[in-house]
Amino acid sequence: MNKDEVDKLLHTKVEEGETVSPILPEGVKNYLIDIDGTICDDIPNEEPERMATAKLYPDALKTLNKWYDEGHIICFFTSRTEDHREVTEVWLKKHGFKYHSMLMGKPRGGNYHWIDNHLVKATRYKGKFTDLVEKVVAIEVFKD
Repeated sequence: MNKDEVDKLLHTKVEEGETVSPILPEGVKNYLIDIDGTICDDIPNEEPERMATAKLYPDALKTLNKWYDEGHIICFFTSRTEDHREVTEVWLKKHGFKYHSMLMGKPRGGNYHWIDNHLVKATRYKGKFTDLVEKVVAIEVFKD
């Protein structure tokens, strides 16, 4: 799915006269992927000169491009700032990453607790990119 096809999928949706958030088709996932320490060496924002030469994690490239080719949406969601956008885009292109978009300025520090009106799934990267598998785990949720 190219950028234009994704934009069409996510255009304004109206139900019963009300504008609502679009919902992806069954089976399509909207992946938000971190960059530093997830697809390449962990480069802190304070050392931007290293971003252009960060070591690629080859399993990340293979897996993410496979997901892209399967029709999923790939969005890089990074703590890098807008000042780092150009070097990041050049690095991604150099290594052949396929993606739809990139969001800069993710809060730093980890320990994320995402609250949203849409279903959110989180997977912690622990050194190896593979296809995802189902696993039963405890999560925190709001009281019913």
